[in-house]
Amino acid sequence: MTRKWLVVILTLGLIFSIVGCSKQTSAPNTSAAQPAKKVINVGLSNDVTPPFLFTDDKGELTGYDIDYLKELEKKLPEYQFKYESGAEEAQLIATDTGKYDFAMNWFFRTPEREKKFLYPEHEYGYSVTALITKSDRNDIKTFDDMVGKKFPPMSASGGLRSIINSYIAKNPDKPLKIESIDEPSNTENLKAVASGKADAVFLNKVTFDSANAKLKLPLKVGGIISKEPVSLVFNKKQTELAKKIDAATEELKANGTLSKLAEKWFKVDFFKGLDYINQGFQQQK
Repeated sequence: MTRKWLVVILTLGLIFSIVGCSKQTSAPNTSAAQPAKKVINVGLSNDVTPPFLFTDDKGELTGYDIDYLKELEKKLPEYQFKYESGAEEAQLIATDTGKYDFAMNWFFRTPEREKKFLYPEHEYGYSVTALITKSDRNDIKTFDDMVGKKFPPMSASGGLRSIINSYIAKNPDKPLKIESIDEPSNTENLKAVASGKADAVFLNKVTFDSANAKLKLPLKVGGIISKEPVSLVFNKKQTELAKKIDAATEELKANGTLSKLAEKWFKVDFFKGLDYINQGFQQQK
């Protein structure tokens, strides 16, 4: 090899080395451009209640609640939700102690809960409540009709119980008697009504529809009682998180996203009036 060719080869090698180093040092630092998301611990209900919350045929969580949470994550990309399921009372205890940042179990506002938790200003959905009776009964349509009759046992601190307590406070001359139990079973309560051991059970209509689709008991909706707003409950220290989620929820209501999710999962937009909701549920029969 001549000296001339040796100089050419060394020169080319130097050029390639410089170009390679230039490309390597000019690559962007993508990890610095994308800060890590803050993990938010969320308590979900372990009571499978379609179409609010259930698992699909792949074993993945789905339903109205999950779609709503996904929309929140789109609005708040700085957060990543991590889910854990539990019973209602266990959820509330875990949220109070700070294990969960917030919990989601179709919670109503109650004076007792407002002392312990932060409630957002805007609800994310509604629970349409109803009295469930035997199919051959037509004498129970309202709470007035339950005076002197029997309910199956209910949770003392649950949202449904708070509705009944409010009725009792406003109607002291129409007492309703209910036995309290820590973790009532919707299945057992529906069976008690079907067998005549209880006259009616007070339930979310969707909960009844879902449960009786499997149980196939001779039961019906005796009467729609109310449309109750359901909210997330936040640990008291999560003020910033609660404000951000509340603002995002307000936007999702205003732009019609939540109404679309309600129609997708319930076939009825429960953000509209109770008469419209009643009519929508009647048409589904």
